[in-house]
Amino acid sequence: MEGDLGQFLRSRRARIHPADAGLPASGRRRVSGLRREEVALLAGVSVDYYIRLEQERVQNVSDAVLDAVARVLRMDDTERAHLRDLLRPARHASRPVLRPGLSRLLDLADGMPAFVLGPRMDVLAWNALADRVSGFTGVPDGRRNQLLQVFLAPHTRTLYPDWAEVAADTVAYLRLYAGRHPEDPLLAELVAELSADPDFVRLWAEHGVAEKTYGVKRLRHPELGELEFGYETLAVPGQPDLVIVMYTADPASETGRTVARLREEIGSSRELARSARG
Repeated sequence: MEGDLGQFLRSRRARIHPADAGLPASGRRRVSGLRREEVALLAGVSVDYYIRLEQERVQNVSDAVLDAVARVLRMDDTERAHLRDLLRPARHASRPVLRPGLSRLLDLADGMPAFVLGPRMDVLAWNALADRVSGFTGVPDGRRNQLLQVFLAPHTRTLYPDWAEVAADTVAYLRLYAGRHPEDPLLAELVAELSADPDFVRLWAEHGVAEKTYGVKRLRHPELGELEFGYETLAVPGQPDLVIVMYTADPASETGRTVARLREEIGSSRELARSARG
């Protein structure tokens, strides 16, 4: 059975038209995009070597060959990194450790929603504003995973006006993780559960990969109305599988005013709680 490396390379071949690679497109073609022999020709390797590469029967692939194949298949930096991970899957997923300092950092960043994402997009911690916006405490333990929510929680298809884009981005980020940690047993369990959704199956088969760095997140919140945030993703030093996601908004925008109101409500609730204890 063709593995992830072969499927990834085949999916990248399929998106390139021969004419775009400077090759004649004449004659009947049984495959969309480039043929294996055409990739081999353009990359400067033998056809047999490239076939064995797609079949994952080649070891110790040199950086020169890797870069040549990536160039021919017009891979961006993220796809090149994913190709390296698929060829050299030496890393193993570590158990995430949520340092106390990270939780305190979230609380200090109380001006905007912020949360910690762990391996496989599990939500590990959040601040009060993030909870008000995303409702993390209302999700049962073991289900606080962005992929499970996007694909298997019915309300998310109305929560996200750009659901199709959100779905594609989350699957592409999981693909990137899968290339780094192919032996993670929890990953296999997650993919099996998500495969109950046909949209996930389709997107997973496309082998798209993408980092979660920054962008725009629009929400149609049932209580707060229309919200539009920018988001920034910050790496956690020493823990490459953890990231901090922070939502931002212009204070003068409708979303910014909503966040300011929520912040005041949270502050008032905390004051009342302190008064009750004291």
